[in-house]
Amino acid sequence: MVNDVREAAHQGWGPTSISAGVLSLASLGDVLLYVVLPVSAAAFGVGIAWVGVLLAANRLTRIVLYGAVAAFGQSAGSRVLAIVSAMAAAGSTLILWKGDGGPVLLCARIVWGLAFAGLSLAALSYAVADRERAGSRVGVSRAINQMGPALSLSVGAWLAGVLGPRDVFLVLGLVSLLAVPLAFALPKDSVRADREKTQWLPKPQRFDLFFFVVGFAVDGVFAMTVALMLAKSASAETAMLAAGLILALRRFGEVLLAPVGGFLGDRFGTGKVLFLATVLLAGGFVVLAAGAAYPGSMLIIAARAAIAALGPAVVAQRAKGEATLHRLAVMQTWRDFGAAVGPLVTGILLEMASLSLINVALVVLVALSLLAHRPPTSA
Repeated sequence: MVNDVREAAHQGWGPTSISAGVLSLASLGDVLLYVVLPVSAAAFGVGIAWVGVLLAANRLTRIVLYGAVAAFGQSAGSRVLAIVSAMAAAGSTLILWKGDGGPVLLCARIVWGLAFAGLSLAALSYAVADRERAGSRVGVSRAINQMGPALSLSVGAWLAGVLGPRDVFLVLGLVSLLAVPLAFALPKDSVRADREKTQWLPKPQRFDLFFFVVGFAVDGVFAMTVALMLAKSASAETAMLAAGLILALRRFGEVLLAPVGGFLGDRFGTGKVLFLATVLLAGGFVVLAAGAAYPGSMLIIAARAAIAALGPAVVAQRAKGEATLHRLAVMQTWRDFGAAVGPLVTGILLEMASLSLINVALVVLVALSLLAHRPPTSA
């Protein structure tokens, strides 16, 4: 009876909203660091070589340890996972305020990588607790958890100019601490007698490779080359400003469009709408290859927002109940892996091919990823 009550509590909209709010508050410092660190490296006691290491460290940490975080979440429960991760996130942000030098800041970034993994999995686990409305719930969750980063990229960037590149992280760290009592407000987990063993470094399934392609194409190649595409028809300064606005729109796009994508998925079928969103993504790269940077970018942003809501919903619907957290971790791992590999491959390809040819290759790659949408055959 107690477990039934707790399961019902998980399936309400409250935990979905609260867990997303925890992630939103906790993400303030990480997002702003990408803006502040490259132009203020000396203030943090590091050289330019350390900047790339520090900005990549959290993602590399997640690639290796998402499975371990999922295993802890399965054992301790989503609520405890959120509480511990919220504390770690606030601590890592405060270290950015006073920490000095590469090794200290690297530790902070590793801690943040683990915290983000835990908070993301906790938010997704609450959002997909009701599988019949998983699309809408993940969409709303994504919208809420992107509000903090969107504000940090705007208000936080302005505040950094007023307070300085270091002191702004004191303010963001104190605000992030609000995520801790919010995490304590989450419902306790049901007691589970049987749990499947969770692999730390799992082999990807076919659908995980789809998320690798999305991470590679959008979060990796597109994010790296959008300024180069715009520079073909504008000055370098204008191209950088426009590219920054487009990447910021990707955050705001999720706030507005992820709930729409999730609702359409619940109404017409998450798998079907996800398939159409992938077709739209391929279409966006077709438009980019044709030389229309702005329309192509808008199509990609819209498609990426829908995929962000629908992808986890499909994963949850295909997973067994006890393996849901693990399957979500595998999905996130391969998306991050694609996002990390994308810039590395792009740097090599730009020496040999034009941007248009690279975008044509991405059209083919995204089109091939449509094969991963077929549900696995049951034994």
